Amino acid sequence: MRRIMILAVLFLTVAATGAWAHPPSDIMITFDSKTKMLTAMIMHDVKNPLEHYIIKVDVGLNGKEILSQAISQQDNNISQTVSYLIPDAKSGDTLSVEAYCSISGKLEKEITVGDKK
Repeated sequence: MRRIMILAVLFLTVAATGAWAHPPSDIMITFDSKTKMLTAMIMHDVKNPLEHYIIKVDVGLNGKEILSQAISQQDNNISQTVSYLIPDAKSGDTLSVEAYCSISGKLEKEITVGDKK
């Protein structure tokens, strides 16, 4: 009986931890065609950005991963902002940003590069 109680407590603890986990809620991507800088603001509302945070960001160009960055803690309780130089991007290309939660889940968004005049 004691083993069943211990297993039940362990199961409930693990289940409760997963309930607090969530993927990023949004990714806002901008690309400056003149400077070739991609900036992504990853929305991920957390209680403690040292324990629950965006752990990794992958960037793709036309469906091919071109870089991956590991992150050790989130900028703040609301979001993580990243910026990258993408010298090969040109008008009409597709840029994607995929962000991973340190506990569970991920979100990917993309934009099409356009000439701003």
